[in-house]
Amino acid sequence: MLRLVPALLARVARAQPCAPVRRVRRGGAAAVGGGEEQEQERFVFLEYEPEPAEAAAAPRREREPKAGRQREPEAGRQPEARRERRARGILAGIPGVSDPSVPPSGVSCSGCGAELQCADGDAPGFVPAEKYRSLLSEGAAGLRGAVCQRCWALAHHGVALRLRLPPDEHRRVVSAALRRPPRHGRGPLLLYVLDVMELPDPVLPQLPALLGPGVPASGVLVVGNKVDLLPADAPGHLGRLRKRLAEACARAGLEGAALVDVRLVSAKTGFGVEGLVSRLQRSWKCAGDVYLLGATNSGKSTLFNTLLSSDYCKSRALDIVDRATVSPWPGTTLNLLKFPIINPTCDRIFRRQERLKEEATKTEDDLSSEEKVYLNHLKKQGYLVGRVGRTFQRQKRSTVIDFDPDALSYSVDEDPIHSSKKQEKREEFTHNEVKDARWCFDTPGIIKEDCVLNLLTEKEVKLVLPTVAIVPRTFILKPGTALFLAALGRVDYLQGGKPAWFSVVASNLLPVHITTLSNAGAIYEKHAGQELLKVPMGGEERMKEFPPLVPQDITLKGIGTTEAVADIKLSSAGWVAVTAHAEEELLLRAYTPKGTALVVREPPLLPYISTVRGARIAGSAAYRTKKPPSFVENLKTTGSR
Repeated sequence: MLRLVPALLARVARAQPCAPVRRVRRGGAAAVGGGEEQEQERFVFLEYEPEPAEAAAAPRREREPKAGRQREPEAGRQPEARRERRARGILAGIPGVSDPSVPPSGVSCSGCGAELQCADGDAPGFVPAEKYRSLLSEGAAGLRGAVCQRCWALAHHGVALRLRLPPDEHRRVVSAALRRPPRHGRGPLLLYVLDVMELPDPVLPQLPALLGPGVPASGVLVVGNKVDLLPADAPGHLGRLRKRLAEACARAGLEGAALVDVRLVSAKTGFGVEGLVSRLQRSWKCAGDVYLLGATNSGKSTLFNTLLSSDYCKSRALDIVDRATVSPWPGTTLNLLKFPIINPTCDRIFRRQERLKEEATKTEDDLSSEEKVYLNHLKKQGYLVGRVGRTFQRQKRSTVIDFDPDALSYSVDEDPIHSSKKQEKREEFTHNEVKDARWCFDTPGIIKEDCVLNLLTEKEVKLVLPTVAIVPRTFILKPGTALFLAALGRVDYLQGGKPAWFSVVASNLLPVHITTLSNAGAIYEKHAGQELLKVPMGGEERMKEFPPLVPQDITLKGIGTTEAVADIKLSSAGWVAVTAHAEEELLLRAYTPKGTALVVREPPLLPYISTVRGARIAGSAAYRTKKPPSFVENLKTTGSR
């Protein structure tokens, strides 16, 4: 059997971006969907993994983990305890010594909202004792703006330190915040952030119970986030997504006066954010506080940071309020974070509209070089991009340069004398600025039950959660074949009269493996936890603690060769859209890990996704992949594009 080193594999994948990585054995079973003799095929598209140089050149607007490819230890070589110990100490660059004698500070971490403390290294808000005392020596102002060790590790190293959190802690914090007495004579507006890829959203039906009886909420505005990750399968796909979102709200009991609006945005690329800000300023104005709610990993903290940099926030707040820590690890935000909302007076709304009109007339050629670089970075990240600007800029003070002649008066035998720089005093809001302020709060994410992410390590979560635009992978399979999505899901085509199309919508880093039903069990037993199926990783020891795959039989009837009949959603790992000939009955069997949710989504989220593909790869079950172009919503297009 031909063996290729990983570096050569990566070069081949980049040179032939649509071709699969195939492993062929002589004398195997009949080919799957093709004419060759082969036992199995593995389809993983390595070319969509960002290069380190590209990730390093991209400007960062948020406190995010480092992007790009990192050298990972071999599976099973580094135990979890050792990795965590390294993250707490050497990797974070600070000692992790606790001191139970020091009381909590009463000051919140600016990244996750937890109260800063040095008494318990496994509790939220922990700061090593030495660092904690150093900050405390400057008084409360020294701790204000500081981040806990967990946020530091997430922001600078992409490592999630595990915490002992009660299962209902996030829900308790959110519920307690919403049950506060109404301020300014009006209840809060709930900005419910929903991951459109997670429809049907598991937390949305729980929203009335979370509020409880007598909670004076003034309405719910539902925001469908992460639309940048999904390709346009046909014209009008955003309208169909918005309709599906509205239907989900109606099933959850949110309709009529309770539902203020339904919006589609990308908090990461900025698509739809300016429209959301205009909608909030027109309808809600500055009537009361606003709470960002939603399940874990829905993008609340990213939206919080984007709104912080927009016209929705007071102009001076950007220099005072720290950005929320953002990471793919579920449950990053542990307590409330907030920024003050600007009062949208008539003059401010007029000036904002003038800015938006002016920017809408620009083309990419009119942007500065820095804006072009950032825009190109966003277009590589997602299909839908928007530019979020600020109308009301705070004038920065002119920098005064102190001339110190003593610092320049030294001979060749002496070292230069560096004058001591005074530490800049951290800016604070004045009493008048906040006494009647309305606030936008970021809240902890509600933990999703029956979710596969709850079973994964942070390294595995990074592979499973898509962070760049998804490139759909389509396969034509005959009865008697099986499709693996890593080792997290499996779909068997048991019975049917004709071949059917299976389109995988999942992270580009998750491998898709095609084999025969007779070999499927052996493939899973041999390769689960290994490089072939990739996730989970860690070998036999990891798979001993990982729950087994459990089956669910599914019967579908096709509606045409260009329109999918249903999505088989494999928990949060992604989904497989099934397209079959009209009136053709299919018997399928889908598998997900025990304790996770398997959902048959009818109608499918992207019904025409099988048409987003290239030509058939000869002798293979796969079609070449096709990545649609990106669209920037608030730039004037030119004739050349």
